[in-house]
Amino acid sequence: MMSLCPPRHRRALRRLPATLAGATAGALVVGLAAMPARAEGGDGGPLGTVARTAGGAHFEPGPCPRTADPIPALEDARCGTLTVPEKRTHRKGRKKITLAVAIIPAATSRPAPDPIVWLAGGPGDDAVSEIPMALAGGLNRDRDVIFMSQRGTYSADPELTCRNVDEFAANSLDLVFGAPSTGRLHVEETRKCREQLVSRGADLSAYNGTESSADYDDLRKALGIRQWNVFGISYGTDLALQYMRLHPKGIRSVGIDGVLPPSLAGGAVTWKAAREGFDSIFKACAEQPACNTRYPNLKATFERLVVELEARPVTTTVTVPGHPEPVKVVIDGGLLVNWLTFASHLAAGVPRSIDELAHGNPQRIAEQYAGGKLSPQAIGRVSHGLVFGVFCREWTPFESEEDVIRAGRRLFPSFPRSVLANAPLLSWMHADCRAWDVPPAHPSIRQRTYSDIPTLVLSGGFDSQTAPSSGPYAARTLSRSTAVTVPYVAHVVFADSQCAQTMTVSFFDRPNAPDTRCLAGLQPPQFEIAP
Repeated sequence: MMSLCPPRHRRALRRLPATLAGATAGALVVGLAAMPARAEGGDGGPLGTVARTAGGAHFEPGPCPRTADPIPALEDARCGTLTVPEKRTHRKGRKKITLAVAIIPAATSRPAPDPIVWLAGGPGDDAVSEIPMALAGGLNRDRDVIFMSQRGTYSADPELTCRNVDEFAANSLDLVFGAPSTGRLHVEETRKCREQLVSRGADLSAYNGTESSADYDDLRKALGIRQWNVFGISYGTDLALQYMRLHPKGIRSVGIDGVLPPSLAGGAVTWKAAREGFDSIFKACAEQPACNTRYPNLKATFERLVVELEARPVTTTVTVPGHPEPVKVVIDGGLLVNWLTFASHLAAGVPRSIDELAHGNPQRIAEQYAGGKLSPQAIGRVSHGLVFGVFCREWTPFESEEDVIRAGRRLFPSFPRSVLANAPLLSWMHADCRAWDVPPAHPSIRQRTYSDIPTLVLSGGFDSQTAPSSGPYAARTLSRSTAVTVPYVAHVVFADSQCAQTMTVSFFDRPNAPDTRCLAGLQPPQFEIAP
């Protein structure tokens, strides 16, 4: 199983000659000190420099968190930790956990008094690792930006990562992706992960969106912030919508990018995302004369290949940078679907890759897929404790395996059941959750969010991970929302679109009137045409 949004992986993969995903630009090193933020306590110190207890939470200034990759912007950050109960419903003898906090100063000497808090994707990604993405998009132009590791993630304590799960994904490239035997091996690694985390004392039922929402409410209070803004990407949009519903006080505005509404989250809507994102790429090619002439009927070709490869997988050997030994890759129908889900980030090469596969050359696709799985950024970074805490408490109890198959069949009627059973990026999710064995969340977790908080709702036209139509769906119950689809951009438009970055920064300045003029000038990619 893969999390829905691995932006950390996307940055790493762009460095490969054949890549799966778009990436953020390099970090913007900020050297300007921030002016004091408006704080409830009235202590007058810069944001994040004063220890404070608020209810059951305590913020303590301290060193910046460890990171898997260097993040130069942390040199000028103000950091510390937020200590919170692991499980708030335990009234006596509650175990405490700590969440890393990093505050990046605004790039101006007179910042706005209401900072922005960043909600990371995944689930399971570490917010601190996404600092370069935020700064490359200029999010801290006028405001301090706050990053807190969600519970269980890489810079939190406890850190609920499981290298064995990631290593299985890297080492199983020579197995048939959708074979039941592969699924059994996958679930066995999930079971081992569970045993490891439980042996370390983690209460796995406490790592979920409800507790994370309360963590952010506690962070705002413990930092003494009267009012702040929220920006969530991918899974962070699910969390942002929960946070708005459960703890609306103190939220000035919200931006959500790559929208996954809690009321829809699961395999069915993921199949919908694949249909919408794939079709947008195929349509863009068909509308470009050179692409349509060289790669006619691309949609039909792709869907035929999925069916054929599921019946008769192909095996190839590729070379991956950083791995001296050749890598054997088996491509079946399910793997091809998962490849295209990520390849949408570099859509210009998709028609050529599909055409080469159709003519007996699987190298480009195999190199791209293997490069992602074998990247160092894909190993030991994701919190599987949080991944399964969300999937198994908030998603699978409210959607059956047959629901997923029916949704897939409506959208991809030619695909065999063995492909439809595993929605893109969510392979073996129900089997994993049976092994994870945590109680379901209260059904209210699936409620839609009704709010009058000003909200910017961003979707990408090529998004194959969270459905572009989910943005307008979420916006319909947000009375002061602006819903925008950025054409020709894949999942998390803020990462790859200067236009999206401009709209986002302008929104936090003027939540009721974001600057969307840049949309009028956007053009489709020039698709690669093979000789």
